Amino acid sequence: MKIHDLITTTDALAQLCERLAKSEFVAVDTEFMRENTYWPELCLVQIADENEAAAIDPLADGIDLAPLLDLLTDNDEVLKVFHAGGQDVEIIVNMTGKTPQPVFDTQIAMMAISQSEQIGYANLVDHWLGIQVDKGARFTDWSRRPLTDRQIEYAIGDVTHLSKIFPKILKKLIKTGRGAWLDAEMEKLAEVSNYTIDPDSAWKRIRQQGRNPQVLGRLKALAAWREGEAQHKNIPRGRIMRDETLADIAAHPPKKQGDLAKVRGLSSAWKDNDIGKRLMKVIADAEPLSKEEMPAKAKRGAPLGKEGALVADLLKLLLKIRAREIDVAARLLTRADEMEALAAGVRDLKVLDGWRYEVFGRDALELVEGRLAFAVRDGKLVMTHIDDMQASMEEGQAEG
Repeated sequence: MKIHDLITTTDALAQLCERLAKSEFVAVDTEFMRENTYWPELCLVQIADENEAAAIDPLADGIDLAPLLDLLTDNDEVLKVFHAGGQDVEIIVNMTGKTPQPVFDTQIAMMAISQSEQIGYANLVDHWLGIQVDKGARFTDWSRRPLTDRQIEYAIGDVTHLSKIFPKILKKLIKTGRGAWLDAEMEKLAEVSNYTIDPDSAWKRIRQQGRNPQVLGRLKALAAWREGEAQHKNIPRGRIMRDETLADIAAHPPKKQGDLAKVRGLSSAWKDNDIGKRLMKVIADAEPLSKEEMPAKAKRGAPLGKEGALVADLLKLLLKIRAREIDVAARLLTRADEMEALAAGVRDLKVLDGWRYEVFGRDALELVEGRLAFAVRDGKLVMTHIDDMQASMEEGQAEG
């Protein structure tokens, strides 16, 4: 594979992208910094196909990333391969308003062909190529210039390895016939809404007890205000105010600005500075959350209770058995909250639809409804249908 020198000019980038546009796929990775900023600062882009690889310096003077961004978001003929690519895709969305199309994530794919739950990149490389990745440059400052040869070599390795691993994963997916399982998961990766932040929806990510409309209305207003302040200053939202502090103010709003000095998690300076004044105005203007916006109650049937909790535990055991039998990550099939809902009587669930129903949901439902049981055969825990068990017992009695 040809490894190019660090690309720092628009002409060199355009020539590279023109060649890569003829490939069936490209492996993509980024290096960025976001510890001290709201928006991630893109510091390096790595890209490779089966024949060549390059690192691109987005901080180089005068470079225009348009050829690269066009390849990633507007060329539907080239598959874009990432590993755990959520943050990489977020950066592209921030720059273009679009996601890479089409997209493939090897971390998700591994869940369909092994029991690996969120396998890390180093373990992925070791598993498929038997190579130990040098992690020494992982936590360096990617924004500093010039980049060292070791940094560039480390970064390029991310995509050169990935370009070799992807065809192997694809071959196994085709062999197992599980490619269709991933269609919906990859479609989620390509949804722009997963990477854009609506300030009016920011409150939904904050843990808050209760369903009081006044409290939730203040929480919504405060979360949207904090998002705007963080974006304007380009600092992490937690630097403005931590979630716990925001939730506490929503539940117990101060009556006057001077009371902000008593709020745990806020500097005493808030009692008379401008940001404290803006905060008090947000609290004063907040309206109760509308009925339409009220969060849905927990999706359950009857309360689980002790018996229901035992059923949920049996479902989790069944999940472990099935994941082991078919060599798939349990998390791809279903999650704990969904199994608890199934045990509580809920039936409108993802696990009871499509391929998940065929692979696991049908048996899970039969277990809940008393048509499936656990048994031990040859020292292994297996599932058996009640009718089959009874027939076997009757046959044994007849022979006796």
